[in-house]
Amino acid sequence: MNTPKVAVIMLNWNGYADTIECIESLKKVTYTNFFIIIVDNASSCNDVQILHEKFGNYVDILAQEKNWGFPEGCNIGMRYALTKGADYLLLLNNDTVVDPEFMEELVKTAEGDEKIGIVGSKVYYYYYPTRIQYIGGRINWILGINGTYIKDEEDFGQYDMPMWQDYVPATSCMIKRSVVEKIGYLDPFYFWAIEEFDYCTRAKRAGFKIIYQPKSKIWHKWQASGVKLSDYPETRNMINKMVGAGAYKLWWRLYRTYSPPALFIIPFLLQVSLIGPFCVLFFKRSWRVLLRGIISRFSGKSR
Repeated sequence: MNTPKVAVIMLNWNGYADTIECIESLKKVTYTNFFIIIVDNASSCNDVQILHEKFGNYVDILAQEKNWGFPEGCNIGMRYALTKGADYLLLLNNDTVVDPEFMEELVKTAEGDEKIGIVGSKVYYYYYPTRIQYIGGRINWILGINGTYIKDEEDFGQYDMPMWQDYVPATSCMIKRSVVEKIGYLDPFYFWAIEEFDYCTRAKRAGFKIIYQPKSKIWHKWQASGVKLSDYPETRNMINKMVGAGAYKLWWRLYRTYSPPALFIIPFLLQVSLIGPFCVLFFKRSWRVLLRGIISRFSGKSR
């Protein structure tokens, strides 16, 4: 197999312990031609110093003076990676640990078809290591149903075949250099969420294939960044504007951009008003939980 150069790009925000654990797992991967870029999104503690002392020249740390959010933070790392000659840009959450063969499987898949532009991993819960969290999914641009994005299922081998998807989670996804050269970078507008819906859709409409590769496995500490928000009021307030009713602008932009012009209002209304709360009702079977879910959408306070 060819060994193209892979840049692993991860963001750090007051989470050096998670970042260290992730990097330690990356040291065990079987693929050899890669380097690691850490974009520190203005951590208020001494994360940059700790990471420098721990890893030295093993990683490239790009310290930022403000929190750019997830998409633009990734863009900073991607731009830097391209100047270093990277053939692939592997976005990886810092609150993950990886299987030793996860990167090799991503590269092997991407190299197998020149039309493949983005490859995503099978994502498990870190604290429930046999339970599947994400595998990517399909998007219905008329009804606004986002396919199989969150599985939350025990792994019995039911998703062990590679699948063509409309999108894969940015938790762990590898992007070919040619994709960035053709469609550009992630949209910073999606500061906190659904950026992969937008970017994968752009890539697919530009002629690239999106694929989920189940042999590439990682384990994700879901919402590890979110639980720290109470300690950082300024960032928390900024995020609160993008959840609840404030999140509507994200979905509005997404469906306004990609749904049929005369019909985009249908998936928008279904997504923000019905699908989320009634999925809660279906799975939890509790009207009280449903009511809390609807209130949280409009209050901006996630429950």
